[in-house]
Amino acid sequence: MSKIVGIDLGTTNSLVGVMDAGFPVLIADAEGRRLTPSVVHFPGPEQPPLVGAAAKHVRGLKPKETVSSIKRFMGRRGSEISREEMIVNYPVAGKGNEPVRVELPGRAWSPEEISAEILKKLKADVERDLGEPVNRAVITVPAYFNDAQRNATKEAGRLAGFEVERIVNEPTAAALAYGLDRLGKKSKIAVYDLGGGTFDISILELNEGVFQVLATNGNTRLGGDDIDAALTDELASRLARDLKTGVETALLARLHEEAEAAKIRLSTEIETRVEIPFASGERSFSTVVTRVQLETLARDIVQKTRANCLRSLSDAKLKAAELDDVILVGGQTRMPMVRALVKEIFGREPNTSANPDEAVALGATLQAGILEGGVRNMVLLDVTPLSLGIETFGGLMNVIIPRNTTIPTKAGELFTTAVDNQKSMKIQVLQGERELARDNWSLGLFDLEFEPAPKGVPRVGVQFEIDANGILSVLARDVKTGKQKIVQLKSAVDVRDEDVEKMVAESVEHAFDDIAQRQWIETKRKSGDMLGATRKALAQVGSLIVPGEVKEIEALMLNVEKALESENLNELKAANAALDQGTIALADLVMDLALEEQLRKKGALADAPAPPVAAPIAPTGTEGGIPLKGE
Repeated sequence: MSKIVGIDLGTTNSLVGVMDAGFPVLIADAEGRRLTPSVVHFPGPEQPPLVGAAAKHVRGLKPKETVSSIKRFMGRRGSEISREEMIVNYPVAGKGNEPVRVELPGRAWSPEEISAEILKKLKADVERDLGEPVNRAVITVPAYFNDAQRNATKEAGRLAGFEVERIVNEPTAAALAYGLDRLGKKSKIAVYDLGGGTFDISILELNEGVFQVLATNGNTRLGGDDIDAALTDELASRLARDLKTGVETALLARLHEEAEAAKIRLSTEIETRVEIPFASGERSFSTVVTRVQLETLARDIVQKTRANCLRSLSDAKLKAAELDDVILVGGQTRMPMVRALVKEIFGREPNTSANPDEAVALGATLQAGILEGGVRNMVLLDVTPLSLGIETFGGLMNVIIPRNTTIPTKAGELFTTAVDNQKSMKIQVLQGERELARDNWSLGLFDLEFEPAPKGVPRVGVQFEIDANGILSVLARDVKTGKQKIVQLKSAVDVRDEDVEKMVAESVEHAFDDIAQRQWIETKRKSGDMLGATRKALAQVGSLIVPGEVKEIEALMLNVEKALESENLNELKAANAALDQGTIALADLVMDLALEEQLRKKGALADAPAPPVAAPIAPTGTEGGIPLKGE
């Protein structure tokens, strides 16, 4: 059986490692480089792509045929991507629900296919080093990747010839690389991961070899690439002003290369010079960039991570002082300003004992060792970043798997119908933190059909299962017949990724309004049920009670109807309570007659007259279900 390799499929650079005699070892390419730039150049339809350092060297000369930072487009659709994101050196296309495509010479490529080329390069490097075929892998992803992005990563692995054994969150993998078991039996750690294209902050707890994520937050569209872009714009402005010339695409690509290199140098130097020979004809461009100038350009970008860190601490119900350590991951954390911000947020010097570029890959390799059985006494647990549930009658979100639940996990609940003679139930799968379904994100929609029956009679079980890769499968089963549907959700959340990080903040901001609306909807639904049941009971046994009591009940029903029109919650609750109290005798009479009917069917009251029966309500079609708490 093939060895399992650990892969950090990064936005800027990618790495691959393998366990050797109990130690994780990162594999270098033929030139001795462990870091493989996540860049792919497409020379033409009949020529194989160039990957890595060779492609990065060509990027400045042929930017339209060279793809970088493709990770940002993985598993996403046109409607989810802002116009600013589409502005890259290579042609990106995608509208509405169409998957993103990259239009390259010869044909259009999907982000998964381009990522597969990077993975093929890593596969070839490790096979050359080991001298044997390798077809099993653990691949890391940002903690905030949704189902579609995780599935896209698995698909890229499959296209590259790997069986993807596990998808692991990058911050969690990094925790393994730092050897956090040295901190003691029970420790709490923050992992601050600022890479080329994504930011993640996770709060983890280590307890006797078990790594568990207590909370996670982040931004899938924030990273060092944004700082590179800001510095590139500044350099382009200087060049245009100094040389009095426009900045075309090829020249802009050269500036981008120099901006990235200058940013790296300024992590250890106070100032650096950027030079572009023959920028315009025979004229060259030269300028000095200081660390202060870079930090001015980067400050707003880096400061965006503060809110994510504070939310993650809040979700974990911890104060910064309660953490045992803070570790840094991602090449961008070498920037002094980033380290200063981390110290300010968490009140302590961050741990920089590991190489931030390599920590994720080392953790992925350790996870591969765990799966192979070579690493013992260590378990890795991830969590769901947002709550998952379904829409119920009245447009409410019914949570089945709460946010920050440890995965893999499985949970379910029983639901019943909201109207008589309902023939099917809509299963609208939602993700988010708001009380109303419309304020959350729809992950999928399907129908489960069953035999028509009075409302409240059918039983539909809905079960959510999230595997170790974070992929969600939904099962809906008619308890009576056993008929069921199982749907694996592969479609992306139909919102832009930047809205993901806003969900938790919005749920807090609108908490009181959301709860008030939920209470109104639930009370209104109760009113409808009571009015319907009372009308049905009066039709059945109204002739058996005195007219005065009928009028009293009708008056109570009228009060409920007026309260519904007033939209006053307290008034409606009071009207419901009054109707409930005023119909106790009516309900008892209905129950007595129902019992007599059952006895009559068994022959015990064969000579007694049958009670009146109301006409059945016509079927209303497909509705959402009502949860049956406690069943």
